[in-house]
Amino acid sequence: MMPKDLILVRHAESEGNLANKLSRAGDHSAFTPEFSQRHSSKWRLTDKGIYQAKSAGEWLASYFPFTFERQYTSEYLRAVETAMYLGLGGEWYLDFNLRERDQGVMDVLPDNERQSRYAEELRRREIDSFFWAPAGGESLAQACLRIDRVLTTLHRECSNKRVIIVNHGEIMWAFRVRLERMTQIRFHELDASEDPLDHIHNCQILHYTRINPFTGEEARYMNWMRSICPWDTTLSSNDWQEIIRPRFTDADLRTLVESTPRLIQ
Repeated sequence: MMPKDLILVRHAESEGNLANKLSRAGDHSAFTPEFSQRHSSKWRLTDKGIYQAKSAGEWLASYFPFTFERQYTSEYLRAVETAMYLGLGGEWYLDFNLRERDQGVMDVLPDNERQSRYAEELRRREIDSFFWAPAGGESLAQACLRIDRVLTTLHRECSNKRVIIVNHGEIMWAFRVRLERMTQIRFHELDASEDPLDHIHNCQILHYTRINPFTGEEARYMNWMRSICPWDTTLSSNDWQEIIRPRFTDADLRTLVESTPRLIQ
């Protein structure tokens, strides 16, 4: 069996989040020589990030007033620091499989350099961002394979336990794709959405459970999920949603195939 409850927490705002946000707005000053030479795994939290992590810890303490039976975090410092500020106590397992998706040659670059030096890479990303991998990096599809390994460990070692995992934005999406059997079509819809409720913000919490939140009955699979942004709940839906994993008839498959016209007869 899988865990009874699985709590996924995206790390809080990091130095890299802030530097990239400023750079996209035209301010590249955060990308000093010292910052640019530091690997992204070494990014620390900002002051806002520390506040977010503490807010997430307060939310978790109010809903889970006990020590989780298994606690994992990515080895990247922004995730480790987030885990520390959650204040949960207990012992943490560090797992490199939970690291952020590798951006290869496009990692730790201001936006203007990324646009000028790797215009062709960005053009390739527009074709299909789910399968696209930057030079020297990995695609989201490849990151999903790492998450399959994590889920196998949870199935083997954490049956019926309550588990918390601190990780990263794109890895949160990889968990969603695998746990919900999300199609790439649905992923692209959510990825392109301008609705903040469809995004995964810093310190966002995704809570998956096998316990029906409305009846208390236990299911074999994690069939319910809620999404909470504890430092600003207007950015999240906050309500329980039943997970409906898609299945397709032959007619559904035909509709899917014929939505793309053939270019060669």
